[in-house]
Amino acid sequence: MRRREFITLMGGAATAAWPLAARAQQRAKELIMPTIGFLGPASAAGLRVHVDGFRQGLGATGFVEGRNVAIEYRWADNQLDRLPALAAELVDQRVAVIATGGATAAALAVKAATSTIPIVFGIGADPVKFGLVASMNRPGGNVTGVSFLANTLVAKQLQLLKGLLPASGVIAILVNPRNPNAGSDTTAAHAAATSMRLQLRVADIMAAQDVDAVFEDLRRAQATAILIFPDAIFFDLRERLADCAARHKLPVLYPDRSFVEVGGLMSYGSSRIDAYREVGIYTGRILRGEKPADLPVIQATKFELVINLKTATAVGLDIPPTLLALADEVIE
Repeated sequence: MRRREFITLMGGAATAAWPLAARAQQRAKELIMPTIGFLGPASAAGLRVHVDGFRQGLGATGFVEGRNVAIEYRWADNQLDRLPALAAELVDQRVAVIATGGATAAALAVKAATSTIPIVFGIGADPVKFGLVASMNRPGGNVTGVSFLANTLVAKQLQLLKGLLPASGVIAILVNPRNPNAGSDTTAAHAAATSMRLQLRVADIMAAQDVDAVFEDLRRAQATAILIFPDAIFFDLRERLADCAARHKLPVLYPDRSFVEVGGLMSYGSSRIDAYREVGIYTGRILRGEKPADLPVIQATKFELVINLKTATAVGLDIPPTLLALADEVIE
């Protein structure tokens, strides 16, 4: 074969092969899934409801974990001092978006770790108060999310407990003092209790080993009911809290229905699964190109009262008909 013919043949083969190589490269890019970081302050089991809702929201925008999106989870297991390091790990992974679940502290840790990666939070507190966003309608920066207003419901929750009890007594509130909302929540509880002429006793729980001793102390203090503030550690301990309440025959009002589903007496709060569905939807929209600064913070609009009649019988309590009439769901 002459040299000129050989060069022409090789050039034609290269030209023919080029579209195939380009298509293969494009296909490889399509197969690379975007990765979401998810930072949770508690355990995977404790925040199962949050993650279920989050995945539902992603699905609504066309993203399915393992099919066209990957999720890197990091769990602090209620050791809030681990959150900054876990947030830094997700930033180092160069994830496309970071979602946080279950605590203001998690959102603050991620915000401190990056000013460029989009962040979608799910918290019960006021995000403006904690400096997560500039305003609810115009978040600005790289952060937006959902506030389910758990930390604004204490007056309503105390009112529900008051309607449950036959006479005035001591209502205990369980709080994790490490929660950034603990101080303001306790102040709001005292103000509401004063207006209702209720006596309050504050009890701290920071770890699982505190639960039994706290309930014993409350029994000795003749507490007549308990209000549990929202905190990731309590989601991890919901079955243990329900067991202790039943053993001591104490009426307890919880911040979420998942406590009642495992044997707790009563809950009042926003729907967490709905709230985290919105977190998932915002995360999906950002993956599709929208910017956090253009997505207003969503405020929860659905609140539910759930009552477990079986537990009421076990603790020797008759639920007033007026309270039953207010319930969104009664578990029998």
